[in-house]
Amino acid sequence: MHLNLVPVIRMWMFFACVAILTDFKICAELDCPVEQVKLLDRFNNKSVTGTLHLTATHLIFVESNSASAQEIWILHHHIASVEKLSLTTSGCPLLIQCRNFRVVHFVIPRERDCHDIYSSLLRLLRPVSYDELYAFSYNPKQNDQQREEGWQLIDLAAEFERMGVPCDQWQMTDVNREYKCIDNGSDYKFCAKVCETYPRDLYVPITASKPIIVGSSKFRSKGRFPVLTYFYQEKKAAVCRCSQPLSGFSARCLEDEHMLQAISKANHNSRYIYVMDTRPKLNALANRAAGKGYENEDNYSNIRFQFVGIENIHVMRGSLQKLLEVIGTRSLSMPDYLEGLENSGWLRHIKAIMDAAIFLAKAVTVEGASVLVHCSDGWDRTAQVCALGSLLMDPYYRTIKGFMVLIEKDWISFGHKFADRCDQLDTDPKEVSPIFTQFLECVWQLTEQFPQAFEFSEWFLIQIHEHIHSCQFGNFLGNSQRQREDLQLKERTYSLWAHLLSEKQNYLNPLYSPSFAESHPVLEPSTQAYHFKFWRNMYHQYDRSMHPRQSILKQVLTLKESNRELEATVQALKAKLQKFGVSTSPLKPKTPPIERSLPPRPQSLILGAPLLSRKEVQQEEEDEEVFGVEAREDAPASTGGERTVEGSSATENGYGELPGSFGSKNEPAVVTLEFGVARMTC
Repeated sequence: MHLNLVPVIRMWMFFACVAILTDFKICAELDCPVEQVKLLDRFNNKSVTGTLHLTATHLIFVESNSASAQEIWILHHHIASVEKLSLTTSGCPLLIQCRNFRVVHFVIPRERDCHDIYSSLLRLLRPVSYDELYAFSYNPKQNDQQREEGWQLIDLAAEFERMGVPCDQWQMTDVNREYKCIDNGSDYKFCAKVCETYPRDLYVPITASKPIIVGSSKFRSKGRFPVLTYFYQEKKAAVCRCSQPLSGFSARCLEDEHMLQAISKANHNSRYIYVMDTRPKLNALANRAAGKGYENEDNYSNIRFQFVGIENIHVMRGSLQKLLEVIGTRSLSMPDYLEGLENSGWLRHIKAIMDAAIFLAKAVTVEGASVLVHCSDGWDRTAQVCALGSLLMDPYYRTIKGFMVLIEKDWISFGHKFADRCDQLDTDPKEVSPIFTQFLECVWQLTEQFPQAFEFSEWFLIQIHEHIHSCQFGNFLGNSQRQREDLQLKERTYSLWAHLLSEKQNYLNPLYSPSFAESHPVLEPSTQAYHFKFWRNMYHQYDRSMHPRQSILKQVLTLKESNRELEATVQALKAKLQKFGVSTSPLKPKTPPIERSLPPRPQSLILGAPLLSRKEVQQEEEDEEVFGVEAREDAPASTGGERTVEGSSATENGYGELPGSFGSKNEPAVVTLEFGVARMTC
């Protein structure tokens, strides 16, 4: 059949021209730097003048002062909002707030230039498709093999093998690898996985058959049935995760009940499992009215239910907004600042997450019980609790490589919605929430309590936070593994983990002690109020006016590096000396023999009185000849007649009646210094 392609080609050329003209308009704006732009400090009235450049990926401010010229590079994807303020006598203010908590305030001399930058930024910071993200144009000058090796650094199958899985109680299932095809009578078959937001490789109890798995997935929200996420080999206890059941007020599912029973039977050390619902109980009850809810203990006889009360994404978004308003307010008094911090509820939410993780870790490591964790859909609060609980139980996750594995396992592979929560595309703003930021802050709070337990410093956490919003690497793009496979991220983008490992020396914690893990394999943090701190280096890292604090950890790291270099230099010099036949053994200085290591102790030290006279010394020598030296020295100890001027109690110093033979002296006669404490001998 002949097709007339001319109209199609004309239509394609029309849209291509429109796109080219649009891009030309933006590029024309980008090629025109704006000079005499003022950058204001938000905490004082100081400002610097420079030139503003707008490129395809960055907004760049270059300071005019050539002596100390600095550059500020802001990725378009980091920008959360752009606000053009009212015109002033000095120019048009432009306020930019970023997702990495940077706030920049420009004053642009001409209102037209300000409007052009404002409108261009609005178009650039709100991409409508994944192909527009920075990761697909970023090129770090690596070949295809290097890119492939970067993606192969994290192997989740090897991670489960490290835990001891598969084993005689747990197996890998291919139920999410195979596609179930439904014939709808047309020329093609509709295919779907059991759970599209789960990874391909899943681990379930060995007694859980495919019908049980499929039946359980139908009874769980989004098909997210219970699967293994961490195995505590010492107690054979498992941490599993899922979503809420579609139970409503009375519905039940035999397959789902069998699934939980199989999880319980896989652990011979406990007759029950904990079911942790991370939501407040009131929220879970409200979901029952919508046909969802939580497990009925009458139907699941082998469970112990526990609500832990972590708020939903909307509460967390509002809490962070209140926190940022407080810390961004100028000239705030200390009482008002503390009140605002308390009213934001941010640290209270951090505490709730940590309390839940501590409960999980104790249930597994102390009671030896398996735990099933869920919230509503199982990809927000569930990820927080499972990841943080695993980090408390396993020292491997406290290393740089192990922490990457933990994020890959509990966040990326199990379908945390990074695209929605981190606002990667121009979608529903109500889906945005700082869930992963809260997890990073919980880890930072732990590093403050256990500085020897973590191989990485806080800058490692901050760098990860930077890149969940930068969209520079492919790891955090999309909402699920299936989306990432469809986008071909491993073929088209680069891995963040390879980048961070190449800069590993920048993120090392100099206080880290591998031996600490041997004595403290399980961390037991305190959640008392005084242990929680405000993370200044996260929320104020870009505020130049605040007093710069010298990082003690950086100083220690610098000293260790200097020592390492000096040791290498010493070894090199030793090698040269040995080459010339010169001995490198340390020389011991010859010291004359010392008859006494300490000067002779005076027989009498009277505080504030003259030394003994010659006559008194002669009398003491005569006493020695009559009674003997030992009798004279031991007499006070045998009578218990010592009094202490300071430092000891009456019981220790024997404030009793003295024997009659020594009772004639009521006042102290001799004071001696013993162990740094003045003692009076009667």
